[in-house]
Amino acid sequence: MKKLQARLRTPIARRDKGASAVEYGLLVALIAVVIAGAVYLLGNTLKGKFTSVQQCVASATGNCP
Repeated sequence: MKKLQARLRTPIARRDKGASAVEYGLLVALIAVVIAGAVYLLGNTLKGKFTSVQQCVASATGNCP
C-alpha cells in the first residue's frame, strides 16, 4: 500500500523509465552513419572486384585469378 501511495504522489512527468523517442532517433542516426561509412569505404573495393569478374566473364579464356 505504501508503494502505491508513493507512486501516486510522484508526478507522471518525473517517471523517466524507458527510452524516449529522442534516444531512439539518436540510435537510428548513429546506425545510419555507420552504414554510410561502411558503404563508402567498401564501395571502391567491391567495384574493383565486380569489374574484374566482368572482364573475366567477357574474355571467357578461363585464365582468371
